[in-house]
Amino acid sequence: MPPLRVLITRPRDQAQPLADALLARGFDVVVEPLIAVEPLSDDPIDVGRYDCVIVTSANGARELARRMTAPPTVIAAIGPGTAAALNELGLRADVVADVHTQEGLIAAFPRRPQRALFVGAEGARDLLADELGADFLAAYRTVELPVDELPPADLALLMSPSAVHAYVRAGGRGPAVSIGPQTTGAAKAAGVEVVAEAGSHDVQGLVDSAAAWRASSRS
Repeated sequence: MPPLRVLITRPRDQAQPLADALLARGFDVVVEPLIAVEPLSDDPIDVGRYDCVIVTSANGARELARRMTAPPTVIAAIGPGTAAALNELGLRADVVADVHTQEGLIAAFPRRPQRALFVGAEGARDLLADELGADFLAAYRTVELPVDELPPADLALLMSPSAVHAYVRAGGRGPAVSIGPQTTGAAKAAGVEVVAEAGSHDVQGLVDSAAAWRASSRS
């Protein structure tokens, strides 16, 4: 039986760790970037005024590391994928949510920070800013890339609501594995067949969910 082919929709410079993990589990892999990440500024991020800096994505972690004036006193990450991205950049997440949502990250604080900065994407949910009284810095935006036709694949991996929108515009309907509840909600609302949501919102969670779906679909 030929290997199941998985479509990765993230930018090529971010796709390799996921592709390697899928190949190691016996999948065929095709990469078709559907979104690009654009930094919004090169200005330094002055973190010295804050007792906590919050990031909710690997892209936010990269922009923080690229532009920060000094290492933050405390860094909070929405989940293990973001924490791993911070670690690769020489930073450590002091707070990591067990439930990988903004709600889960709020609940993960042993005590509320006195003054926090949320470094995120343009148009990000404002729950963290509202609930924690955090300042918000839009550090990057995602833009859809024009794709005439998606390559053939048995399963798509969707890692953000913006990737969902681009996938649907390119004609994608699933089956798909989502990285988390916000992406799942966006996919279902757009009519995508979501067959699984990653148990942990990182590379390992996506690969494990893809493997579980493969086993169930071929049984």
